Amino acid sequence: MSQHTEQQVAQPAGRPAAPPLATPPATGVQRLTLSRAINAGLRRALETDPKVLLMGEDIGALGGVFRVTDGLQKDFGSDRVVDTPLAESGIVGTAIGLAMRGYRPVCEIQFDGFIFPAFDQITTQLAKIHYRSRGRLTLPVVIRVPYGGGIGAIEHHSESPEVLFAHTPGLRVITPATPADAFVMIQQAVASPDPVLFFEPKGRYWDKGDVDLGITATADDVASMDRARVARAGTDVTVAAYGASVATALRAAEAAAADGVSVEVVDLRSVSPLDAETLVASVRRTGRCVVVHEAPVFYGTGGEIAARVTEECFFHLQAPVLRVGGFHTPYPVNKIEHDYLPGVDRVLDAVDRAMSF
Repeated sequence: MSQHTEQQVAQPAGRPAAPPLATPPATGVQRLTLSRAINAGLRRALETDPKVLLMGEDIGALGGVFRVTDGLQKDFGSDRVVDTPLAESGIVGTAIGLAMRGYRPVCEIQFDGFIFPAFDQITTQLAKIHYRSRGRLTLPVVIRVPYGGGIGAIEHHSESPEVLFAHTPGLRVITPATPADAFVMIQQAVASPDPVLFFEPKGRYWDKGDVDLGITATADDVASMDRARVARAGTDVTVAAYGASVATALRAAEAAAADGVSVEVVDLRSVSPLDAETLVASVRRTGRCVVVHEAPVFYGTGGEIAARVTEECFFHLQAPVLRVGGFHTPYPVNKIEHDYLPGVDRVLDAVDRAMSF
């Protein structure tokens, strides 16, 4: 994609520049959007560790396409919030070198579909150097990836490539579903000694929630970012989801309750490693499982989850594990993206089928 086109995406013609956003208070519970919660988490990481730096296209003065890094270059300087050339492979390659020298770089990929020029660096270098060096080298690199659909974007701007990185040993792949999790999990990702792909559900950037800004995550807290959470308790069927699909699953659970069906929603939070323990415990209670994600179902993360659940819960299951996700096609034009994305009706249909066995 040309630099001219990306600049148009960053600030469409005729639209005034976004006004500077106020920096949230350092402590206390505040109601923030998911994007502002990530901003606050990055700010906390920059304040806590002088070795943390941010890198990406237009993340400095502009604050990024989605303004997630707004105000950070002004407060921390251009040597810690670095505007890079339009070269994703170069961004990640530079980050690998910085990490080997003791820094903790956080890279932003403008849109999910732009990560593929860096795929080689991520899967053949970033994921493997710790093992290749027999543990002598660690690469604490975070790659932030706005992913998924729901924003009416053009081609290459609404991909869900998380399974490609979850399939690669040596990488952590996590995704927050709420502002509270986004604030804490981005800090945990930065504190992790391992490479982390931090997938941000851009269709939920404007969702609001209460965030405890008094939390500062440390290296001791890293393990908890891999743990799933029960977002809604239920007794009849478990719906497992992550990222943008968690809110969809919760809306479906509310609708199902009106028909007398009790749905338990599990927010996986981590795609790799997978917290099978929490999920299996839920399915053993309910006896049924539906997996929801925006990515295509074919060879998707839902297949791995379904296999794990079937292996661990075979004698508890009252129905086959069902999957709801995108279709096995390239992401469609924005006018029909809501027919492609798994909505409440498709989740409810899967719940009904699970209950029919």
